[in-house]
Amino acid sequence: MAKVVPFKAVKPTRDKVSLVASRSYQSYTQAEREARLDYNPFSFLHIVNPGYKYAKEISGEARYQLVKNRYLEFKEDGIFVQDKKPSFYIYKIVDRDNQEFNGIVAAASVEDYLNDVIKKHEDTITTRETVFKDYLKTVGFNAEPVLLTYPDNSEISTITNKIQEQRAEFEFTTTYRDTHYLWQIDNEAHVKTITAAFAKMETLYIADGHHRSSSSNLLCKDLKAENKNHQGNETYNFFMSFLIPESELKIHEFNRLVKDLNGFTKEEFLIKLDAIYRIENRGIMPYKPSKPHHFSMYLDGEFYSLYLRKTNYRFKTSLDELDAQLLYQTILKPILGIYDLRNDNRIDYLSGKKEIVNLKSKIDSGEFKVGFGMVPATIEQMKKIADDGLKMPPKSTYIEPKLRSGVTIYEF
Repeated sequence: MAKVVPFKAVKPTRDKVSLVASRSYQSYTQAEREARLDYNPFSFLHIVNPGYKYAKEISGEARYQLVKNRYLEFKEDGIFVQDKKPSFYIYKIVDRDNQEFNGIVAAASVEDYLNDVIKKHEDTITTRETVFKDYLKTVGFNAEPVLLTYPDNSEISTITNKIQEQRAEFEFTTTYRDTHYLWQIDNEAHVKTITAAFAKMETLYIADGHHRSSSSNLLCKDLKAENKNHQGNETYNFFMSFLIPESELKIHEFNRLVKDLNGFTKEEFLIKLDAIYRIENRGIMPYKPSKPHHFSMYLDGEFYSLYLRKTNYRFKTSLDELDAQLLYQTILKPILGIYDLRNDNRIDYLSGKKEIVNLKSKIDSGEFKVGFGMVPATIEQMKKIADDGLKMPPKSTYIEPKLRSGVTIYEF
């Protein structure tokens, strides 16, 4: 049974939240980051990029300590204030396409993560886990929640819908034209009902944030070992999560871009493909597949449709049926010679949220030789693969929503 609990969030003041909130550090170009750092003294980017103050790149433990210093300065200056009561937080996003996402920011249990109550579908990289664990241990807070999903629940939605009839504590629109809302739930009866509703759930699933949750597990191990009076209810036994109903999760595909044909000519490559796929030349008009196990391919100025010859391929596991895995097993590895999807610099990924013409442009520029498109995975596929204890290839899904950093902060 899932253990999801309220916590005392550290939040920006109402008048400054729109200035504080930021996208993930990596999502900005250098010019965008510098503009925000130069002209917005309240941006959360000042905390995660503390060396900018000294016009110097700082890394490792020295950077972590400066991050902590900047964070404490924001608290000392009254930009951040911690809530007095443990609470749940309703976070709502309405994006520029009028898609709406509603979820609850709460603390999820590390023990549930270890016991597979919280299920995973993606492998993690040990070095990344350790680096982020060390970062968390030094700075003492986390500002980016793990995205968890759960089956739609009427008890929870009744409460959240009712509370959203009130004025939001936070309401701000970003330059991306996404509008963000936050409501605090500190009513004891509501907190009890929500906690009990999650406790009835056998399983939660990580949708996004496998490294963050794994690092939180490592942090818990460290701090537990160092605490002679460990009780099990300390804040390090939990990690901040954004829990969203399955019906509101939006999954996009990641398309694949490859820099060369592994020594094959175009004609030789097509002949190799023909053994596994029915191939149709679609010409210059952009083409996107509409069914599982169908792919689009852009090569030498033309689009192709690839339909799997099912008589030549057998699905043995739930993972085998995933299109990202199918493409890897039938084309990327055996024909194009790409074995390591994480580290081979011959392959890159493009979010399916972007138009197919973006893939075309990257290939027409000469940066890549061939590109592949696919349909998105479904939530049912993601859950089945996690239930079976299997792991998806990297960049199998691009999942929305994406929350802003610095709106709710969890301290250890």
